[in-house]
Amino acid sequence: MSRKRTIQIGIIGAGRIGKLHAQNLATRIPRAEIAAIADVNLKAAQQLARKYRVENFHDDYQKIMENTSIDAVAILSSTDTHADLMIAAAKAGKHIFCEKPIDLTLEKIDRAIAAVNQAGVKCQIGFNKRFDPGFKQLHDMIRSGKIGDLHILRITSRDPAPPPPAFIKSSGGLFLDMTIHDFDMTRFLSGSEVVEVYAVGDVMVDPIFSKYGDIDTAIITLKLASGVLATIDNSRRAVYGYDQRVEIFGSGGMATIANNPPNMTTYSNARGVVTSKPTDFFLERYLDAYAAEMSAFVEAILDDKPIAVTATDSRIAAVIAMAANKSLREHRPVKLSEIK
Repeated sequence: MSRKRTIQIGIIGAGRIGKLHAQNLATRIPRAEIAAIADVNLKAAQQLARKYRVENFHDDYQKIMENTSIDAVAILSSTDTHADLMIAAAKAGKHIFCEKPIDLTLEKIDRAIAAVNQAGVKCQIGFNKRFDPGFKQLHDMIRSGKIGDLHILRITSRDPAPPPPAFIKSSGGLFLDMTIHDFDMTRFLSGSEVVEVYAVGDVMVDPIFSKYGDIDTAIITLKLASGVLATIDNSRRAVYGYDQRVEIFGSGGMATIANNPPNMTTYSNARGVVTSKPTDFFLERYLDAYAAEMSAFVEAILDDKPIAVTATDSRIAAVIAMAANKSLREHRPVKLSEIK
């Protein structure tokens, strides 16, 4: 029997990230077709469907689950819906792409993973930074031995502006919403597991974060099983743009990734040298990475390849985030083994 040449995907969620993935699926991934779009806001689903000439749009995601011609779903809705949608998709026998995190609690994360394993479907989580060419190059340099024995890993991740209050309220906090990408990147680059976390943080950008028991600025120190030391610094506001930098340092040398400006023009005159600020936000900075991660998901299904970022990877990153929250509350280093 010949393999299928294309995959039919149902999109759940027509918001900002849903629009981005829909654009990539419709214009940049020829082996995939959008079969249907669902959103609780029917008008949003309809507008997105019309933009990419998708006939089927719904305000009930069950319509996608019941459609036997749909092979996979892309869960791009709010975080509090991810686990339940993963379970429903697994029971329907559909492969799953889900934005991070799976949930804000280990109980629901484990229920979703159990459903995926029982159904035997493929499931990829949206840690898009793994697919960025620069970060992938750092990963390959470490694996090839160019850095020697890795000693220190430093990650800077700063947003250009805080998210709206409604998002802050339901985000799960800085560590589970924002830093979770950096926790996953620490594992991806180092090839080692985090064993201990020490986090300090405060509200230094906007008092609204205090209202919801959150912080907007943090520094996290991580001890890895390999002996590598890692640091992550986060801020919800960098006035100069979306700040994304990484440095790897080891016995054989050092390598860094700098920010990606929208253009490489440099203007020099008697007063100084001027270059472009970094890109405005994550959608622009990681545009190609988002397309690459969805392409990898499609290839994993059609070519029966291993999933690049598993649900277990997402669970581990969530546990690190929970340890960081515990460390912040209790003002002490926290071992991951303490998170049950």
